[in-house]
Amino acid sequence: MLFDAMIEWRNKNVLGVIFVLFLGQLVSTNLALNSFTSSLLANHSVNAPLTQCLLCYSLLALVYTPIVLYRRQKLAVPWYWYLLLGFIDVQGNLCVVKAYQYSSITSVMLLDCWTTPWAMILTWILIGTRYSLCQFFGAAICMAGLCLVVFSDSVGGASGGKNPLLGDGLVIAGTVCYALSNVGMEYCVKKKNRVEVLSMLGIFGVLVSICQIILMERNNLEEIKWSPEIISLFGCYAVSAFVFYSTIPCVLKLGGAVLFNLSLLTSDVWGVIIRVFGFHQKIQWLYYVSFITVGVGLIIYSTNDQNSITTTNVENENESGNSQYQLLDEENKGVRSQTALT
Repeated sequence: MLFDAMIEWRNKNVLGVIFVLFLGQLVSTNLALNSFTSSLLANHSVNAPLTQCLLCYSLLALVYTPIVLYRRQKLAVPWYWYLLLGFIDVQGNLCVVKAYQYSSITSVMLLDCWTTPWAMILTWILIGTRYSLCQFFGAAICMAGLCLVVFSDSVGGASGGKNPLLGDGLVIAGTVCYALSNVGMEYCVKKKNRVEVLSMLGIFGVLVSICQIILMERNNLEEIKWSPEIISLFGCYAVSAFVFYSTIPCVLKLGGAVLFNLSLLTSDVWGVIIRVFGFHQKIQWLYYVSFITVGVGLIIYSTNDQNSITTTNVENENESGNSQYQLLDEENKGVRSQTALT
C-alpha cells in the first residue's frame, strides 16, 4: 500500500512538473514572439509602442473584467495601487518596445534579463527578503554578462540598430519598471487571485496608454502606412502579449522563481535563432560569451532561490486549496496599506 501510494504521488509530481514546464515555455515562446513582432514593426518604420501596449491591455480588460464584475467582490487591493501598477508596467513596455527602434533583437532580449537582479534588489530593500551569497554571486555574473552586450554594441557597429547604446539604455530603464511591476504583481496575486490583478492591470493600462498616446504618439500613428501585414503584426503582438501576461501569474504561483527564470532564459535562445534565421544577421562572438555568462548567472541565482515553490509544494497547494497564499494573506492583515506594491 505504501509503495503504491509513493508511485501515485510520484506520478502526480511528475505531471505537475511537466505542466509547469509547459507553462514556462509558453511564457518564453510568447516573449520571443513579442520581440519578433516588435522588431518587424520597427523594420517597417512603425514607431508606436504605446499603441502596441494599448491593444494588449485592452484584451486583458475585455477578457478578465467581466469575470470580476460577475463575482461582485470588493477589491482586495485598493484601486490606486492598481493604477500605480498599470502606470509602471506601461512605462516598462514603452521603453523596451521603443528600444527595438535603436538596437537589435538579441541585445534587447539579453539586456531584458536585468529584470532578475533588479527584482532581487527591490524585494531585498522594500519587502525584506533575504538572499544567500550564492544568489548575489549569480546576480553579479548575470550583470557581467549584460555589460558584455553593451560593450559589444558600443564597439561592434553591426548590431542591427541605428543607435545601440540608446536602445540598451531604454531596455535597462524598462527592466527597472518591469521589476517594480513584477514585485507589485506578485504581492497582488498573493492577496487575491490572478483574475482581479489581470483585470485591473488591463483597465488602468488602457487608461494610461490612451493618455500617453494623445500626448506623445498621435503624429507617429498618422505617419504609419497601414497594410494587412502591419495590422497582422499589431494583432500578433497583442495576442502573444495577452497570453504572456495571462500565464505569468500561473508560473510564479505553481513553479516559483526557479522555473520562471529558467523559462525566460530560453527566450534568449529563441531571440538568437530569430535573428540568425529570420533577419539573416551575423552575431558577434561577444554575444555568445554574454549569453553563456548570463545563463550561468541566472542558473546560479535560480537554483539557490529558497523562496521558490518546489514541486512538492505544488501538490500540497492543489490539495489544500492554496493554503500557502491564504496563510500569507492572514499574516498581512492590518498592514496592507503599508506594504502594498512594495
